Amino acid sequence: MTRNSEVITGSDFKRMVSGAYSEFLLEYEQINGLKGAGHLPGTHILRTMGAAVMPLAETKDDSIGGLSRRVATAAIFGARGSAGIVLAQMFRGLSKGLSGKYNATSSEFGKAFQYGILYAQRVVPEKPERPIITVAKAVAKGAYHAVRANLPITEILQAAIEAGEASLERVDHEDAGARIMFNFLSGCLKGLDGNFVSPAVSLSLGLEAGQPGLQDPREDLVRPYCVRFTVLNTRVDIPALERHLREHSSFALVERHEKGVEVHLHTDHVGKVIEQAVGWGPLKNLHVTNMSESHVLGAHGALMKVALLAVAENKVQARELQEAGVHVIVNGSEDACPSVGELVNAAHSDLASAYVMISWSRDFRLAFQQAKRLLGERVELVLCENKMQQARAIKAFDPHEDAAANARVMQQASEEA
Repeated sequence: MTRNSEVITGSDFKRMVSGAYSEFLLEYEQINGLKGAGHLPGTHILRTMGAAVMPLAETKDDSIGGLSRRVATAAIFGARGSAGIVLAQMFRGLSKGLSGKYNATSSEFGKAFQYGILYAQRVVPEKPERPIITVAKAVAKGAYHAVRANLPITEILQAAIEAGEASLERVDHEDAGARIMFNFLSGCLKGLDGNFVSPAVSLSLGLEAGQPGLQDPREDLVRPYCVRFTVLNTRVDIPALERHLREHSSFALVERHEKGVEVHLHTDHVGKVIEQAVGWGPLKNLHVTNMSESHVLGAHGALMKVALLAVAENKVQARELQEAGVHVIVNGSEDACPSVGELVNAAHSDLASAYVMISWSRDFRLAFQQAKRLLGERVELVLCENKMQQARAIKAFDPHEDAAANARVMQQASEEA
C-alpha cells in the first residue's frame, strides 16, 4: 500500500469549519421545516455554528490542535437546542483527537472525526435511537474503512457521506437530525476544497452574515474563560475599571480587597485582560478556568444557600416567575433556546452556594444537562414537560433545604396529577 503523505493544516481546518457554517446558512430554513429535533432546529444549529466560528476570526494560533480546541470550547458554550448540543459534542471529540498536534495526517484527522461521532452519541439517550445517531454511526463506520485504506481526507469525508446516505433507508428521510449530519459533512468537504456555495462567510472580513434576516454570528460570541485575580497596592477607580473590563467580558466584578482589588470576569481574551492588569499593580492568586469543561468554583460570600434558576420567554413570564419565588431568570424560548453558556454564566454568580435549574420544555433539556455536567454538584436539575408542571415544582421549593433535596421533592411535585 502506498503511504498517503497528505497533511491537514490549521488553515485547512478553518476552511472546513467555515464551509460547514456556510452550508447551514443555505440550509437552516429547510431544516426548520423538518421534524425530530425540536422547535427550529435549523436556527439553533446555525447559531451554534456561529458561536463556533467566531474564535477563528481573530486567533493567532495556526495549529490544528489549538484551533480545534478553540472551536470546541466556543461550540460547547454557545450550543443551543438539542441539535446544537450534539454538534458541539462532535467538535469536542474532534478536538480531543487533534489535541497537541500542529498538523495532522489524513489518518489522524479521520480517527479524530470518529472520536467526534462517539462524543456526540454520548449526549443522546440510546433508546429509542435518534436518526442523527443512526446516521452518525454509519458515517463513523464509513470513515473508519476509508482511514484504514489510507485515503486522502477528501475521500474519507466522501466515504463518510456515502455510508450515511446508505443508512437513510433505516431512518426517516425527513428527520432534521439526519439532514444536519449530512449538511455538516457536505459543508466540511466543500470548505476543504474551497467550493463555498454561499458568499456569507469570510474570516478576513469578520464573518458578517451579509444576508437580511440572518443572525449575525457576532451576537453569539461566547466568553468561556472565567478569570479571577487580586491586584495588590493599587488605587484604581473601581467603577471605571469595571466599565473598562466589560469591553472584553460578559461579566465583570471588581471589589476592594485590603490595599488592592479582587477581579472576577468572564472573557474570550484572557491574554488582553492579563496584559492590561499587569500595569495596575502586582498580581496574586491568578486563576483561569475554561467554563466549557467540567469545573468546580465555590461561591465567594454567597447570600443564599440555594437559589432557583428558570427560563422566561417574555417579560410577563419573567414577572410571574419572580413573583413565584424564582431568583435568577435566563431569557429564552422554544424558538430561541438559551445557550449552555447563558445557563452556566447565570449559575456562576455568587448569589447562592448552589442552584436548582428548572426547565419547562423538552427543547431545553440537553442544554440543562450539559450545564449540570460542567458545574457538577453546584447545580441540580428539575426537568418538566410544560409550564404547569414547572409551577407545581416551584411551589415545592424550600429555601432551608439543600439543592439536591429540593430537586428530588420538586421533580416529584411536578409529576403529580
